[in-house]
Amino acid sequence: MTKIGLLSDTHSYLDERIFEYFRDCDEVWHAGDFGSEEVVQRLQAFKPLRGVFGNIDGARIRAEMPLDLRFFCEEVPVFMTHIGGYPGRYNPRVRDILRADPPRNGLFICGHSHILKVIPDKQLGFLHLNPGACGNEGWHQVKTLIRFSVDAATVKELQVIELGPRGKQAGNGERRME
Repeated sequence: MTKIGLLSDTHSYLDERIFEYFRDCDEVWHAGDFGSEEVVQRLQAFKPLRGVFGNIDGARIRAEMPLDLRFFCEEVPVFMTHIGGYPGRYNPRVRDILRADPPRNGLFICGHSHILKVIPDKQLGFLHLNPGACGNEGWHQVKTLIRFSVDAATVKELQVIELGPRGKQAGNGERRME
């Protein structure tokens, strides 16, 4: 079993509680808009990091992180990009990729919207995840993360974690979705 901590849209800010919530995770995945090299470095020093660059990321992050990332976590295919949309409203570039080669029975992960979404795409046969935003920049009201496990070919134990209002340190915990 592999435990994953998923975040996005840090915009140069890492709430210290991320390290506590992701303490037992095996890997951290970041769906873009790191905002600074310091965020990348701190996450890499903490856990193995997989990520993609976002639209606000500069040349150094773009040189280190790809636009699109495809890989397997155990037996689960994963496709991650920053600007992706969601089922029924995919970004045109991503829609063409997903139609041609969907991560069947796997995960499509993106960020960008700052809106937390966990939606099955029944037509293309995968689960869409957007962890929302956990930084202080943007129009989201609550900072969010996702934590889940991959066990062979199954995604399970998905938890939404709320870090509290944008711009504040106080958090109000986690919710489990099963």
